[in-house]
Amino acid sequence: MTRLSNKSYQWQTLLSMSVYIVLLLLVWPLARTVEGWAAKGLLALAPVLPMLYLFMLMARRIRESDELEQRMHLVALGVATMLTAALSLVGGFLAAAHVLAIDGSILIWVFPLMMASYGITRSLLVRRYGGDMFACAGDSGIPGYVRALLIAVLMAVVAVFAYVKNDDQLWGVFAGMAAAFIAFAVLQLIRHRRQKAALADDRRQG
Repeated sequence: MTRLSNKSYQWQTLLSMSVYIVLLLLVWPLARTVEGWAAKGLLALAPVLPMLYLFMLMARRIRESDELEQRMHLVALGVATMLTAALSLVGGFLAAAHVLAIDGSILIWVFPLMMASYGITRSLLVRRYGGDMFACAGDSGIPGYVRALLIAVLMAVVAVFAYVKNDDQLWGVFAGMAAAFIAFAVLQLIRHRRQKAALADDRRQG
């Protein structure tokens, strides 16, 4: 089997996220309107399919990594799991004591929380070892500012959908996330240009 490249991994990840958002916004709400438990179940679980594909993609990515990369992946997954478990435990006790009124739909946010924790932790680990996030020797993948901008577009799509549906809370959350990723994309672009200029200077001096 051919080794999965960084660029291929990142594009497939973004594609699976896009499919997930489309199914979540357009297919999942239909589960509340159809009759029959089988149809309801299939529609309700439709967004899970691209996430299962993402799990397999991550497993393949970790399996094909070298020992240092595997260590960083597994440490990041461990931190993400512990953080999510701790927050779930706190939320469960508060809900059981009727301090917080938590709806069952909050479980949808467990996976995004784990992925965000995993991504941040792995980024810090990679930086600690003098690398760049999602980068391997000879395979830089998609530039960071492009990835951030694509994620911002996905967040903006959800924000627009929430705005059309008059869901002010969801609109505020995803509009803020889109703005944050746009700001991050700008910072990454500035960093990319500076690194490119520094490399050009080094070549001229050499």
